[in-house]
Amino acid sequence: MMKTLSFFMLLAGVLLLLACQNEAKQNKQTAEDLVKKTWTAEQAKAWGKEHGWLRGCNFNPSTAINQLETWQAETFDPITINCELGWAEDIGMNCMRVYLHHVVWKVDQKGMKDRMNQYLEIADSHGIKTIFVFFDDCWNATYQAGKQPDPKPGIHNSGWVRDPGDLLHEQPELIATLEIYVKDILTSFKDDHRVVMWDLYNEPGNSGYGNKSMPLLEKVFEWAWGIRPSQPLSVGVWNLSLSELNKFQLENSDVITYHNYEGPDKHQLAIDSLKNYNRPMVCTEYMARRNNSLFQNIMPILKKENVGAINWGLVAGKSNTKYSWGEPIPDGSEPPLWFHEIFHPDGTPYKQEEVDLIKSLTLEK
Repeated sequence: MMKTLSFFMLLAGVLLLLACQNEAKQNKQTAEDLVKKTWTAEQAKAWGKEHGWLRGCNFNPSTAINQLETWQAETFDPITINCELGWAEDIGMNCMRVYLHHVVWKVDQKGMKDRMNQYLEIADSHGIKTIFVFFDDCWNATYQAGKQPDPKPGIHNSGWVRDPGDLLHEQPELIATLEIYVKDILTSFKDDHRVVMWDLYNEPGNSGYGNKSMPLLEKVFEWAWGIRPSQPLSVGVWNLSLSELNKFQLENSDVITYHNYEGPDKHQLAIDSLKNYNRPMVCTEYMARRNNSLFQNIMPILKKENVGAINWGLVAGKSNTKYSWGEPIPDGSEPPLWFHEIFHPDGTPYKQEEVDLIKSLTLEK
């Protein structure tokens, strides 16, 4: 009896060892598979060839102060969206970068996805592809569903909100909700031809977070790789001092994206340095008139280099981004020089010569 028991104990031990070894091997394979989820340079170049020169704006309708007001059922505004995207189509734009927010999804998952689909239908009717953005480290740290604050007169992006912002540091358990949110949205639109790219995280490390944003940055790539949509994944570099974040973003993005609000010389240097990654590039934020980042001196460079050109802002509205960063005009009067935006709310151009230049680049045969 003891010999039999010893034999079975030995056999159980061997089987347990083999199981552990097999599990370790599977875990190693899983990690290797995740690494392979990033596109090859050849896949990225094929995508770039298929879509050509992307040009457009960071878009939220002029009637929305922030991402929540854009997507909540009470304030979703397809009439304005259709009108304003029509103006974009008229000047040859073919791509918009549009921010999401997890709170809208948390309140009404099906409703948010239905409204995203409605937005995509409108954009597609104007020949416009969409880059959706998940997370964001910029502007106001706190937010809630429901009625959003009125704009503060003369203050740039007075109502824009982070996602998830400080809440993730206060409630670490939120990470589980964020994972479900990202995977649900990606699963729903992962093969949608109207979505041209997923921008997983806007300006990680902003608002003084620095490397505190790294865990979420790593997680959102991991979640997205788990779904592996047919569209590319990217997170744009925006601040040279955030070296660890930049390295991770550039090494794991399918296509290279970046922000640059500098003049032509510095912008060209940025392009030249990012060429080393040998992948298609999209500038997902540029054009700040005060900073000498203009349509006239930047957009021709982007076209010549075949770098996607997505400026900040289409129509002046509740976001107040015609006002400059850090230079409020408390009485809300007209700024002497618009910082962002192309059109007045009635559709007339801020500067006709800019619109003429844009059309000369986008509509030429």
